[in-house]
Formats: sequence, C-alpha cells, structure tokens
Amino acid sequence: MTTIEDVIDETTGRSRAVLEYSRTMKTLVERAKEPDFTVESWAPLAELIDTENFVRIGPFKEVMNWAEYAEFLTNWARSSSWDCSYQRLTEAAELVLLELEEYSEIGDFRSVVNTASVYEFSTENKIRYIAVYLQMQLPDPAMLPNFGTAEDTP
Repeated sequence: MTTIEDVIDETTGRSRAVLEYSRTMKTLVERAKEPDFTVESWAPLAELIDTENFVRIGPFKEVMNWAEYAEFLTNWARSSSWDCSYQRLTEAAELVLLELEEYSEIGDFRSVVNTASVYEFSTENKIRYIAVYLQMQLPDPAMLPNFGTAEDTP
C-alpha cells in the first residue's frame, strides 16, 4: 500500500496541493473526535480552498459550497474514521485527477472504495471545484442484473 506520505515529498505544484488536501483531511478527521472541534476547525483545509467560489460535487451528485461542505465534513468526521492509499495522480493545466483507495468506518459500517476526484484550481492556485467519482462493491451480488449468456439472446 502506497500512502500520501510516501509520495508527497516528490510532488510539486497543484499536484502537491491536492496531496496536502488529502493529508490535511486525514489529520482533521482524526481531530474531529475532540470535544472542541467545530466547523472553524477546518481552517487548515480552507487555506487550500477558494472558499468564495468553491463547489464540491459528491458521489451522489450532491452539490455544496464551502460553508455547506465544512458543515457536512464536521458532522461526518465526528463519527467516522477515514484513511486512504495512493493510486495515481495526473495534472493537466488547472486540473488535477487523484485516484485513491479510501477506507472508512462509521459505527459498525466499514467500506473500501476506489475514488477518482477531479480538482480544478483558480488562477491563484486555490482549489475551486472538486468532483468525486466512486467505485464500490454492491452489498449483495444478487442485486446485479442477470443479462444471461450469448445463447439466451435472439
């Protein structure tokens, strides 16, 4: 398993900012269990964000601005654990694509998912847009449609 820490020191520019975002997220999710943790505690993450113009689109197509996202993160992080392993990072112009394997736990529910997140930067090199794409296993394979075999088709 390759971690963010394994690759961050050899990364520069906007790609480095995206890795800093993930590293900061992990640190703050751990801190969120402390009683004094509030929405304002996301300030280290906000330093990487164009908070005035920020838009995040989540895996369920939910759209949030920075204030909404910080509130969402606060509620989620207080009851969750989160970690990730690094898969791949690609940068082109103002876009960075980060692929991770993410591990989370909320109560008794544990998940491992693959994510691809697109980060778009402002001219000031702040993150102004994130779109998260997700792959996960279905909880029950019986939920998959049965398309039959080639012999079954007319």
